[in-house]
Amino acid sequence: MQRADQRAGQRSALHLTANLFAVAFGLAGLAQAWAAVTKLAGASDWPGNVFWIVATVTWLVTLAAYLVNVAAQHRWKTELSDPTFGPFTVLIVIIPMLLGARLAEDARGAGELVFWCSAILVVLVGAWITADWITVGGAIRQWHPGYYLPTAAGGLIAAGASAALGFTTLSRVLFGLGITSFAVLTSIISLRLYVLPTLPPPLLPTIAIELAPPVVAGSSWFAINGGKADTPAAVFGGLSLLMLLIQVKLIPLYRRAQFGPGFWAFSFPFAAAVTYGVHWLTVEHVQSGAALGYALVGLLTTGFVLLAARTTTGLIDGTFLPRVAAADQAPRSTGAVVRRVCRRIAPESHRVMRQCYHRREVSSVTMSAADCDWRTSATSCPAHIESASMSPVVPAMGGAGS
Repeated sequence: MQRADQRAGQRSALHLTANLFAVAFGLAGLAQAWAAVTKLAGASDWPGNVFWIVATVTWLVTLAAYLVNVAAQHRWKTELSDPTFGPFTVLIVIIPMLLGARLAEDARGAGELVFWCSAILVVLVGAWITADWITVGGAIRQWHPGYYLPTAAGGLIAAGASAALGFTTLSRVLFGLGITSFAVLTSIISLRLYVLPTLPPPLLPTIAIELAPPVVAGSSWFAINGGKADTPAAVFGGLSLLMLLIQVKLIPLYRRAQFGPGFWAFSFPFAAAVTYGVHWLTVEHVQSGAALGYALVGLLTTGFVLLAARTTTGLIDGTFLPRVAAADQAPRSTGAVVRRVCRRIAPESHRVMRQCYHRREVSSVTMSAADCDWRTSATSCPAHIESASMSPVVPAMGGAGS
């Protein structure tokens, strides 16, 4: 029995991906929701403080495990450019930016230091990843709503945090960065979702991220304009309502996905939506607004408890975290990767691969279409498609539901 377990461990190993940071990200959003409702009610914010602590510990544990796993599998050079999980890497620096803004309420100097370091990294990482999208390119089928995170979500969250810390001009600059990125990315992501076939089941939960930009923009705008229900606030409110109603219609679609880390993509968008709703209750001075706010946050917290319970069960059963075959962990040449992919796709793909690769090894992942006979066809060469998007985590996604 013990030898069988050892052999199973040798055949597969944990492959921790950047979307695991969505857990801490969601908990930070829950802490924000509790802070907003207790401020509205004039009550103690001890529940929010508890969730800030839990979010901090979760982020630290996830960061340590993730870095060890990346180092063990020699993935340093591919994480940011990974077409599936690369956009989630920005959460590593977005989360401490939120933590720094909260810390500044009790320790101004330390909080500002954490915020500034994180905010600068958010902008730099967002610019780096965006430049990768431009220079490397890739099929639009690889896109998903997680691509909002590096610049749109990062900029809008940074804007709200800046306004809360009193950096008015900076908050407007970052708001411009975030809202412009949101407008640009929406055209691409909407095309992916509206026109092309549905996302693969493991990526379906990322559609919930569509809700995040408008609600985060709305909350950040309230922080910038001093809590006034002006025209931009009304525009963000209308768009947020539309995106929320769309999520209701998508529930049957979400049920197709197997549970895994990807389900935590629901956590922050809905937490941000509840926080935004509480801000509207505050701005409009709704009668019994505090009671309604507590009801919303209570419902949100219940959802988090259920999500955490399901995650704990998955961790105990060993089905939550993605795994990859041990043979896939060792670095291999691009030629070997493409030959393996082509043989797996179909014999015809293998024949095409042999035409594409006239050498045993290649020096770059990006291949010239002039090297194969697909250049005059409207159908892309399978070897080109797979080599452009190949990531060790993709084969593991379906099994883990990440």
